[in-house]
Amino acid sequence: MKLMFVIKTMTHGTGGAERVLSQITAELCRLGHDVSLVTFDAAGETPFYPLSEHVNRIDLGLGDPQKKSSVGITLRRMYALRKSVLKERPDVVIAFMHSAFVPAAFALFGTGIPVIGSEHIVPAHYDRRKLEFVFFLFSLPFLKKITVVSKKIRDSYPAFARRKMVVVPNPVKRPLPGLEGLRDLTKRPVILNVGRLDPQKDQETLIRAFSALTPRFPDWDLRIIGEGGLRPELENLISELNLKGRVFLPGLSGDIDREYAAASLFVIPSRYEAFGLATAEAMTYGIPAIGFADCPGTNEIIEDGHNGLLAKGEHRVNALAELMEKLMKSKEYRKQLGEKASVSHAQLTPESIARLWDDFLRGIISP
Repeated sequence: MKLMFVIKTMTHGTGGAERVLSQITAELCRLGHDVSLVTFDAAGETPFYPLSEHVNRIDLGLGDPQKKSSVGITLRRMYALRKSVLKERPDVVIAFMHSAFVPAAFALFGTGIPVIGSEHIVPAHYDRRKLEFVFFLFSLPFLKKITVVSKKIRDSYPAFARRKMVVVPNPVKRPLPGLEGLRDLTKRPVILNVGRLDPQKDQETLIRAFSALTPRFPDWDLRIIGEGGLRPELENLISELNLKGRVFLPGLSGDIDREYAAASLFVIPSRYEAFGLATAEAMTYGIPAIGFADCPGTNEIIEDGHNGLLAKGEHRVNALAELMEKLMKSKEYRKQLGEKASVSHAQLTPESIARLWDDFLRGIISP
């Protein structure tokens, strides 16, 4: 098959959807497909997540993908995308995230080429983005199908949207060899969080919960890997709570596997997730994870008391601190949960998920 993927940016895209795209396109190339990728990045820029050398990159270089798109830029992108698609004539176009599949749906109307939207968020994302949700709804008639990463997420959308939705889970890559035992070599135990510095991820709650525990656990540190608009506020909070030297914000990491391998505990305080990819990846390294029971995308990955713990209660800081303390004070309990965590997502390999994509796309082209 001749497949064309579309995404707003790979250069500045540091989240789970971009990582999934890099993995899936590489695996689909291995399955023998002709794969191209359209972005709005400038030509020649290096993607944050490496792409297979077999992927044909088409960088349109229109606008700044890091900024909110104006109407003019959006229309220019739609025209350039339509022109590229008509030139390449793929069998199907797969657009990742609503920032790509909404304009693609309108731009490719009348071409006869099916457009698949790949959604990587939950409806809660649109609560403060009403206009984006309106455009999402208007794009539905122009999309052949929409993929979502779990049945629970599909069921959270309105019935008329669910009719077009197909569940295709995210892949979870396996641990890199050679990092075994790194956790035992770490002088100070580490609590790890990986995610964009954003209100959705709620690292403020994590920092405050850790602050409440520092007097009883003076040898533990907290590392928050990621970047985002909340960096100044979180840095100020760390200073106010006298946590410098205990809480670290090192930014993005090019060696996230080493961070996973060295951590003793993974904490994800997010308010909502589509699929907590970082959580699942951390767990493959045998790290028990803690999240919130009311967080979609976390409560499907963490099985309370089996491979991690889920916090409950209205006071988020206290609820999270209580579970963190329970695991921080017991290496044996961490080991017990970590052993279950390491095999929790063994079936979601990039190879197996690529085969699901392969079957799904063949059904779209030859129903």
